[in-house]
Parts: sequence; C-alpha cells; structure tokens
Amino acid sequence: MQALAQWHRIVASGDPAGLDDLIAPDCVFWSPVVHRPQEGFDLTRLYLTGAMAVFNDSFRYIKEVVDEPHAVLEFTCDIDGITINGVDIITFNAEGRITEFKVMVRPLKGMNLLRDKMAAMLEQLAS
Repeated sequence: MQALAQWHRIVASGDPAGLDDLIAPDCVFWSPVVHRPQEGFDLTRLYLTGAMAVFNDSFRYIKEVVDEPHAVLEFTCDIDGITINGVDIITFNAEGRITEFKVMVRPLKGMNLLRDKMAAMLEQLAS
C-alpha cells in the first residue's frame, strides 16, 4: 500500500509537510482523550503535526496489520521516563488519502502525560 509507505516516510522524517498530500479533505481524527471526533483536513493535520512534535526519537512502530484499505500500527515511545504503547488505526480511500485516523494509548499514566503535552503543543501550534 503506497499511501502507508508514504505515512511511514513522513513519520521517519518528522516533517509534517507531507501530510498535505496524504490527508483527505473530509478526514476524521479520533483522539484517545477527546470525546468527539475532530473532523476535517485542518483539525487532522493539526493533531498529527502536534503528535509529531510531542513524540521523540524513541517513537517506533513495532507491529503492523494491513487489510486494505485499513492499517493498524502498534507503536511504542518513551516520554519523560514513561513507556507509552498504543495503536494508530488508519483508513485510506481509493485515492490513497487518509479518511480516518484513530489513536488508542496505554497505560493511563502515559495517556495523561500525552494529553498534557498535546494540549500545550496544540495551543502553541494554533497561535
């Protein structure tokens, strides 16, 4: 799946510029801490850009399950001494663009840390 390979390149580079060609205009982003879906290109790009800034060099995908047009990518990352484990569940459309991006995170301590860091990063990006 070419779009998934493109996602991996963007993550590896840490440069969110490639997101513009990958996110569909009607994409829906599901945060592990926000109770409502974040709808549209702009919000999805904002959240993914924020996540790329918050996660550090220890971020890596450790498992991948692909059943086109879906991909489930398990990740791990250490932030402030806490090992965070989670999954990105991504759905692509026929044009190879992301139409849905859902994030699930564990443990609770890690999710709370990410919530705080993402809130600060989103505020910074929005200003």
